[in-house]
Amino acid sequence: MLQRILGWSRTAKRLVVVAMDVCLGVAAMWLAFTLRLDTPHWPQGMQWMAYVLAPVLAFPIFAKLGLYRAIFRYTGITALITTGKAVAVYGTLLLACLLAAQWEGVPRSVGILQPLLFMLLVGASRALGWLALAGRNSRASHRLLIYGAGSAGAQTAAGLGNMPQYLLKGFVDDDASKIGRSINGVRVHSPKALQDVVRRLDITDVLLALPSSTRQRRRQIIEGLRDLPVHIRTLPGLSDLASGRVTVTDFQDLEIEDLLGREPVAPDPGLLGRSLSGTVVLVTGAGGSIGSELCRQIVREQPRQLLLVEHSEFALYTIHHELQALLAQTGEHACELTPLLANVTQQERMADICRRYRPMSIYHAAAYKHVPMVEANAGEGILNNVFGTLAMVRVALEHGASHFVLISTDKAVRPTNIMGATKRVAEMVLQAVAASPRTPFGTDAADAPWKCTTRFSMVRFGNVLGSSGSVIPLFRKQIAMGGPVTVTHPEVTRYFMTIAEAAQLVLQAGAMAEGGDVFLLDMGEPLQILDLAQRMVALSGLTVRDARHPAGDIEIVFT
Repeated sequence: MLQRILGWSRTAKRLVVVAMDVCLGVAAMWLAFTLRLDTPHWPQGMQWMAYVLAPVLAFPIFAKLGLYRAIFRYTGITALITTGKAVAVYGTLLLACLLAAQWEGVPRSVGILQPLLFMLLVGASRALGWLALAGRNSRASHRLLIYGAGSAGAQTAAGLGNMPQYLLKGFVDDDASKIGRSINGVRVHSPKALQDVVRRLDITDVLLALPSSTRQRRRQIIEGLRDLPVHIRTLPGLSDLASGRVTVTDFQDLEIEDLLGREPVAPDPGLLGRSLSGTVVLVTGAGGSIGSELCRQIVREQPRQLLLVEHSEFALYTIHHELQALLAQTGEHACELTPLLANVTQQERMADICRRYRPMSIYHAAAYKHVPMVEANAGEGILNNVFGTLAMVRVALEHGASHFVLISTDKAVRPTNIMGATKRVAEMVLQAVAASPRTPFGTDAADAPWKCTTRFSMVRFGNVLGSSGSVIPLFRKQIAMGGPVTVTHPEVTRYFMTIAEAAQLVLQAGAMAEGGDVFLLDMGEPLQILDLAQRMVALSGLTVRDARHPAGDIEIVFT
């Protein structure tokens, strides 16, 4: 029953308490008459006026002095003092009214007895309510702090009533005018006292109710919590407020993207769709992390047909099924999805695909990119990354594709490992083709069965957050297993970008390419890998075990 009442709106709960106080006021009046007359009492004549006067006086006084703001949530010395003040003011006015009215059959002593009894009844009701809530709160497994006391934070707090596992302990807000105030009886604290508040209130979860905040601001907040064992979640964006009500279930775990400290690079909508809309597009490596995101972005630009080329049956099934669901959800059915099991090193198979479907744009994302794996399997790495690219270039030329975009890496710049070297050679293949005045591979243009009209380009970027070759999945797995998290060196740094940014850059490059172009993304400042590992541990609600914190949860070791 208590759980159902707590799920009601704030107005409904206040009306219930007001009705209860009216009943308690009438009951206190009956007890006062009974004690004064020394016999059970039934009101007669003008005595009814005293029964009516009690709630008429009590309600506006109690409301004005704040008895209906927090209700039961905080019943302590402060709440008792507030109740005492309200009843004292009420009792004074009641006695004055009774003395002035001189109603027949209403003893003056009733004006003294009734307020005293009323205070006992009101205090008892508040105490019982507090005890009921205390029992509920003792079962709460999550002690929450909401960062943001605006509309999103208030809506979130309102939705906690029917969730016994969550106990709201406070708000934090940057607005100085809100600090020190209360929202439904819950205090708003200053961000400067954030760490102290988390420790003092034994907070387990921090909800960032800041849907319009920048990624840089969220990173600053995370920095302030990184040494504390709290789980941080956030509203993804303003769209979550569209329903008019926000609950704890709307909050998501912070994405690693929030650690970049910069806003995503906004794409040019005109460039995204220039070479895609209404055409046939082919993506190799369509089931990989980069290839699959490319496919998601491409279908939004409404191509006539999307060819999904992938050598892994499971990966191809997964991305094909996902894209079908995406098209059904958005109501866009014009794009035909064609899943194709193929290996890019098999030139005849790829030529057959291009001969049959005639793609205008080819995005070559199929590659081996795990540095240790390619190092241990150099032959396969060279075959796939170099000769696979060469085969795709030949096929693109033979069948007149207008755009060919190679997905490359910053490791191709002065490569220090086999994977980087294979990607650099693949780039050189494209640059040689684009720069040659003759049709590539030694055939005179006049004698060739095709024209060299394909515009080749390459896109380099750094580590993609969340991709299969990134350190992020490895760190996540190591943290989930209890550690240790392995970092190669304390000072190693990497440039990072989001997977959506990577895909958008590739698509824009295809539209901008003139031949032999190499496109780069300004990825901001490099991120220290050790720092990234520490933040990921903090995002998981855990602490790093080191010399300063020997009792921490996760150890970071250097390999």
